[in-house]
Amino acid sequence: MRVAVVGVTGLVGNVMCRLLEERGFPVSEFIPVASARSVGKEVQFKGESYKVIGMEDAISKAPDIALFSAGGGTSKEWAPKFAEVGTIVIDNSSAWRMDPEKKLIVPEVNAHELTKTDQIIANPNCSTIQMVVALAPLHKKYGIKRLVISTYQSFTGTGMQAVKQYNLEKKGFKAKSAEMAYHYPIFENCIPHCDIFLENDYTKEEMKLVHETRKILNAPDIAITATAVRVPVHGGHSESVNIEFENSFEVEEVKKILKETEGLIVQDNIEQNKYPMPMYAKDQDEVFVGRIRRDESIDNGLNIWVVADNLRKGAATNAIQIAEYIRRKELIGPRKMAV
Repeated sequence: MRVAVVGVTGLVGNVMCRLLEERGFPVSEFIPVASARSVGKEVQFKGESYKVIGMEDAISKAPDIALFSAGGGTSKEWAPKFAEVGTIVIDNSSAWRMDPEKKLIVPEVNAHELTKTDQIIANPNCSTIQMVVALAPLHKKYGIKRLVISTYQSFTGTGMQAVKQYNLEKKGFKAKSAEMAYHYPIFENCIPHCDIFLENDYTKEEMKLVHETRKILNAPDIAITATAVRVPVHGGHSESVNIEFENSFEVEEVKKILKETEGLIVQDNIEQNKYPMPMYAKDQDEVFVGRIRRDESIDNGLNIWVVADNLRKGAATNAIQIAEYIRRKELIGPRKMAV
């Protein structure tokens, strides 16, 4: 399969390349793509060097699949042009997630919704992906009425500039304003500000959790509120999720359901101090869940703690799992070379 990675020089693009190798995805032609300022740079794939090309050149090759991680504006402009030549675009930005005509896919939850007519497929937000893997089987069994979410999100989710800021501060240097991804230092700090603030005083990241969760679970009436916090952690995102169900449950049955869920690993043994942590989730493709306990303050309430590597399952792994599903189900149609 001819595979283009758009945004190949970025954090997620780099992980996408690594995962294509690790997972043995059958790449017959590797097409590294980035913005004009990166064209001509060299990237490594399967031990070989490839020169980065621009968008028009990539479209002329009519790849079977294009993995996009280059920002919403880039995706809005270029994803339809790839789709015009028959390429299936799997987009990691927020550009298409809430478009009613586009599928928002977490393979363990709703890959079955995909058909041959889906040319642009949206990859959800990192914090949403890991959470719905755990929530979907519980919603199916008990019905979720309300969610209260608190996230502890790795600075790596902000991108290269945040990594540079953190590394400077860790070495004892004060980052210059032009070098800062945040308004404040991130090293040894927690910043309750992920993405931009909206008119309702929530951040865009917090509202992604609200809207994307409802769309993926096909549950528009779930009441959801969220607080998203950026933390000085490398390994991944952590989430405290308080769930109020429509129906009664038993904690042991909940644990059994989660243990049987694809892509989910239960780590829940308080006698041995065993629970999910981002330092152990780093470089893993699964979602980890623990601290599973009843919320004794309300009827039908449950607390869980969810952790995953935000660059892998929260982004690159999820996108490649979508590509794997598409290949397995033979959902790729004919392509035509661009004129």
